[in-house]
Amino acid sequence: MPKQGSSNSAEFKLSITKALRDQLGASLEDLTPSPLTPKEIDKIERHPGVYQLYHRDVFVYVGKADSLRSRLAQHRETIRGRLNISPDEMTFTCLYVDEDLPTIAPERLLIDWHKSRGEIPWNTSGIGNHDPGAKRDSTSWGPDHFYTLYPIDLSWPIEGLTPEEAPLSTLISHAKKQLPYTFRFKKASAVYSASTATLGKTTATADDIFALTAASLPPGWQITALPGYVIMYDKISEAPGALKIYRSPHSPTP
Repeated sequence: MPKQGSSNSAEFKLSITKALRDQLGASLEDLTPSPLTPKEIDKIERHPGVYQLYHRDVFVYVGKADSLRSRLAQHRETIRGRLNISPDEMTFTCLYVDEDLPTIAPERLLIDWHKSRGEIPWNTSGIGNHDPGAKRDSTSWGPDHFYTLYPIDLSWPIEGLTPEEAPLSTLISHAKKQLPYTFRFKKASAVYSASTATLGKTTATADDIFALTAASLPPGWQITALPGYVIMYDKISEAPGALKIYRSPHSPTP
């Protein structure tokens, strides 16, 4: 018999996104994190999917990738180029995603879910490999931001350099390819080709390269090593939060 007082109609809503999120979360929780080492990364296929990063067993980041192996390798390189942290402290889990399910959908679901639980602090703190853009160059990062906690390593070695005199364009292009963090500079500037530098050795630190580059540029150029990345422009400016500033000779004081 029907319950007394019950309605003879109701509305049923099927939440596909909630079902997908719950299934994704359960699948990831069933996985055992592996060290973020080249050996473990090489076991991962170059397939699209979502992944989770852990720092000292704390869940700190969730992301997506068209190639999980490549993306995890990029994260390892990013962390290698930072101070106060080591890839040895990192572990990861990942899920391959069916080709008919865009990876952006599960990533967004996981981010929203874990943020609501106060997790994944690195998802809003610059761990990604993308250049934040010129509008963020003057940003003052908070004490808990990834850039503040783990600033770039200016002692990072740049190898395979030309010891003889060479165009500055060759030097900075070579450095940009080897640095594990962003080195942004004004593109296609004739100054780089017109200026030359003599390094005198085949291996140097990023700090050496930036100092030599600045010394080889005409007045008015500045290289600013920010906590998260490095920029170089023909403009002298103050940078209160910079790790180090390199200016070309005879440049005016800002």
